[in-house]
Amino acid sequence: MTLHIRSLTALSAAAAAALLSGCMATAPTVGGGDKGTVTGAAGGGTAENNNSALEKCTETLGTLAMQEDANAPWYVGLREHQLGSTLPVLRLMVQQSNCFVIVERGRAMNNMMTERNLQASGEMRDNSNFGKGQMVAADYTMSPSIQFAQKTGGASAGLLTRAFGGLGALAGGMSANEASTTLLLIDNRSGVQISAAEGTSKNYDFSLFGGFFGGFAGAGGGYSNTPQGKVVVAAFADSYNQMVKALRNYKAQTVKGGLGTGGRLGVDGGTTPASKEASQPAPAAQPTKPPVKKK
Repeated sequence: MTLHIRSLTALSAAAAAALLSGCMATAPTVGGGDKGTVTGAAGGGTAENNNSALEKCTETLGTLAMQEDANAPWYVGLREHQLGSTLPVLRLMVQQSNCFVIVERGRAMNNMMTERNLQASGEMRDNSNFGKGQMVAADYTMSPSIQFAQKTGGASAGLLTRAFGGLGALAGGMSANEASTTLLLIDNRSGVQISAAEGTSKNYDFSLFGGFFGGFAGAGGGYSNTPQGKVVVAAFADSYNQMVKALRNYKAQTVKGGLGTGGRLGVDGGTTPASKEASQPAPAAQPTKPPVKKK
């Protein structure tokens, strides 16, 4: 009996080790992954399997190009977690909201120009319809940035697992992933900032063997299946939701005299309307009349 129990315990330990090392795996299922904040698909103005918490617009507000600063420190930091560009998931989120129509201004623009060059060279068929004047202008540009994304806190813990009737203790720790993001919306014709929004998110992950699982996920995962990626996307979703709420009550900022004509903070000797007002001499003081004596 004792030998039988020892055999089961040894088998359980071996099975657990095999599972942790990746020797045993189930067949992948379509759509069966642990999805993040931004899910599903978009086709034109329709969305499928999108997150119900995403803010929506009943009508689109204009066309939108998206641009991220690949030289920014936060962008370099994404590479440390094996995370790529934020734009694909942001573009999905924006199109699902129906607030903007997205136009391509990224790398795919090279392919668009290649097709036009082929048309101009005479290599394409006559009915290819790649003539001039068909591209859509971008009314606005949206720029994402990550203010911070880091692992904070942490507590040691013991995880007791049961595998095939056997018990085993695994050392681990729990830590929080936090992120803060910003979205800027710029009017392309005037250069005026239309909107700015900040968002935050936080989640917890449990790392086995002092961070083995956390490192594995970071090395092979992305925005939909790593704690770091998920918290960044959730923070961007929070930023975007805040922006959409603000745009619903949008009121253009105005400056007396018109935007870009000098502003209302004049300087002495300047030529702007406000400066001319500041440079005008103060009106002369009117002489005061002596009080009339009552009889």
